Amino acid sequence: MGLILLVLVLALLFGGLGFAVHALWIIAAVLLVLWVLGFLMRGAEGARWYRW
Repeated sequence: MGLILLVLVLALLFGGLGFAVHALWIIAAVLLVLWVLGFLMRGAEGARWYRW
């Protein structure tokens, strides 16, 4: 969480709101790819790949 806040503060310093929105879109895309890969790389036993 601290890393995301640091990125947002740096984004506001260097590029303004447009860069912050662009960075959030990149973070959202990475999380979506990881989420899809988690479903594709599940074990054959059908166990959940996440802990919660």
